[in-house]
Amino acid sequence: MSSSHLLSFLFISLLISAIFSDLYADRAALLYLSAAVRGRTLLWNTTNSNPCSWRGVTCDTTINRVTELRLPGYGLSGEMPLNSIGNLSELRTLSLRRNSLSGFLPSDLGSCTELRILILESNNFSGAIPSNFFNLNNLLRVSFSGNRFSGEISDGFNNLTMLKILYLENNNFSGSLPDLKKLSQLNQFNVSFNRLSGSIPSSLGKFLAPSFLGNSLCGPAGSLGPCPTNNPTNQSDKLSSGAIAGIVIGSAIGLFLVLLVLFMLLRICRSKKSFRQVNVSPVRLPENQLLSSHSTIVAENHDIENVVSGRKDTKGIVRGKVCDDRTDGMVFFGESFELFSLEDLLMASAEVLGKGFFGTTYKAYLDRNVEVVVKRLKNVCVSEKEFRRKVEELGAIGHGNLVPLRAYYYGRDEKLIVYDSMPTSLSAVLHGEKVSKEALTWEIRSRIAQGVATGLEYLHSLGPKVTHGNIKSSNILLTEYYDAYVSEFGIAQLISSISNAKMTGYCAPEVTDTRNVSQEADIYSFGTILLELLTGKNPNSVINEEGIDLPKWVKSIVKERWTIQVFDPELIRLENSEEQMVSLLHLAISCTSQHPERRPPMADITRRIKEIFR
Repeated sequence: MSSSHLLSFLFISLLISAIFSDLYADRAALLYLSAAVRGRTLLWNTTNSNPCSWRGVTCDTTINRVTELRLPGYGLSGEMPLNSIGNLSELRTLSLRRNSLSGFLPSDLGSCTELRILILESNNFSGAIPSNFFNLNNLLRVSFSGNRFSGEISDGFNNLTMLKILYLENNNFSGSLPDLKKLSQLNQFNVSFNRLSGSIPSSLGKFLAPSFLGNSLCGPAGSLGPCPTNNPTNQSDKLSSGAIAGIVIGSAIGLFLVLLVLFMLLRICRSKKSFRQVNVSPVRLPENQLLSSHSTIVAENHDIENVVSGRKDTKGIVRGKVCDDRTDGMVFFGESFELFSLEDLLMASAEVLGKGFFGTTYKAYLDRNVEVVVKRLKNVCVSEKEFRRKVEELGAIGHGNLVPLRAYYYGRDEKLIVYDSMPTSLSAVLHGEKVSKEALTWEIRSRIAQGVATGLEYLHSLGPKVTHGNIKSSNILLTEYYDAYVSEFGIAQLISSISNAKMTGYCAPEVTDTRNVSQEADIYSFGTILLELLTGKNPNSVINEEGIDLPKWVKSIVKERWTIQVFDPELIRLENSEEQMVSLLHLAISCTSQHPERRPPMADITRRIKEIFR
């Protein structure tokens, strides 16, 4: 071999070694993380030297590095060690939401300078956010909600000038809000339910009141009250009688002039004889069980530009603040930002999940292995302004046992709401033909009950008039590990009231208007869910002509001292937890009392469930 060939061979060998050494370093960092925390990363096939094939790990083949780590709901617990995530220097996306990770945020996270998306919501992280975190100036989205972070919210967030979404709700942050005036692209923001106090800076005044609830904040946001001012007590500072009279007279003259101008404008408007109408073609998601042909959907929808009311940007994404009143595209919340567009949604294959009075529910299969659930609403009875206001309030609600609202679309003929996709529902695993109930052990059923109770307790804690309105087992979604999430909360308030004949077996007897469901009625529906878990019976199938529904049937059996006959035979055959089952049964009977005032509040219910399964 000539010297030139030898040099070429050595150069190529060194280049290949350098490329793969980085990937091996990424693999070592992932293994270190897996060894330090408990959870389903143990399912990784570590005998494979290439981590790009591991579940939740994505690599960029052009640079041969790990660029995404998505492990949501993997049951991870423990503390994240140093020299794990921080060594993934090319990481763009890190999503560890809905786990049980604890401890401080690792300080070497600041080494991941390429990070764009950081989602750590619904864990147990604590302490202050480390200072070097604010070196991550490529961040677009940050969600620390549902943890135990504490200390003041640093003005170092101003360093993250590309930030568009910042969720810090449900933590222990204290002190005042910093003025985030340098975050000109910030369009989604939430610090609700912390320990913050003082006035809301003008730079954050564009966000709605739900973004700030549960604190001692005041200022311009939505319905939050004005900040108190100190009234001068010095006699010399008080206004004289003449000054007060002058102010009153001046105000009266000003009011007269304003009314005069309004009267003239009204007459001018009435004199106009024509107006221009804009026709919006309806968004027609597929009605068949599974469409694999994208062209079918596009053909049904004609030109996508018609769908977005003439707007030339076919992406249809509203990138302004969430209270924008535009009607030409989708409005996004949370992690879904920039993951898909209206056009993507229309061109996706879709599977019908169910149909009901509120509308049809689809699962849409998008590119990049993204799945979302689309609720195509019907019988919407509120104005566009009220619809947007209500849905945006729902989009600001976040909790570890509530399915987050990801996006919505409002058109003249179509109203769509988009949620996270989950593998199955409680209804499907209890009553589906393709699922064996043997997998639903007592431990799993008890965990489902606790998850649903926790989600509803949080929802009710937002205010005395905040309710779900349509609790049923098909709206209890489950992960592949049977973690429970409550979906479609608040949607009932947008839909025309249902007649008694169309109400489900979950509906409280006092409900006559499904748009005005009380928290006590929610509790009745939750009690029915508990009975469904205990008996394995479908509440919609138990109702007979004599009006005997599931709660009445259970009470009649218990009254005759045949309690054991109430329970699902699968539970009796496999389990030895009769004492817990009977305790939960009595709690469910309390929740389904015919008298609303006798039903316990959700906070008490959650506490009692935890005591039963302690």
